Amino acid sequence: MASIRDLKQDINYVLGDIIEAALISQAAQPEKDDAASEKIIDDSIETFDALIARVNDKSVDNRAAHLKQVRADLETRGKELIERVNNL
Repeated sequence: MASIRDLKQDINYVLGDIIEAALISQAAQPEKDDAASEKIIDDSIETFDALIARVNDKSVDNRAAHLKQVRADLETRGKELIERVNNL
């Protein structure tokens, strides 16, 4: 299993790239309303905070299964956010 540090870096990189894509979309389309891209950025930050909190939770019984679920949730949530960015 990958280390916890790698998981935290993956969370940071994936959600950071999504935020960057939303900001690029704002810059590329100044005539469009920024509300949708701002909502994506806010959701990305909330997702980041929630996933990091779950990674740092040491009170779970089966830590390996818990971290696998966090990684799966990152993938699922990341795909949703990317789909929203693509629809901007």
